[in-house]
Amino acid sequence: MNRMETGGEAKLKYGTPDFQIVRSGAYVRCAVTGDQIPLDLLKYWSVERQEAYRDADAVFQREKEIRSGKA
Repeated sequence: MNRMETGGEAKLKYGTPDFQIVRSGAYVRCAVTGDQIPLDLLKYWSVERQEAYRDADAVFQREKEIRSGKA
């Protein structure tokens, strides 16, 4: 089954170096911006926090939040 066949938000289990699809869907949400990230474009996530990120800037922003105690 193609990852994009089912619309809506997917639920993933993030691992290294890949992720597992727990619930089928077309996208996940960025933990920082809330933007939809199509599964075929997902490149950034945290295994520790089980979060997806839109891009490297979002990863950096989340790290700053964590280190400052705002997340």
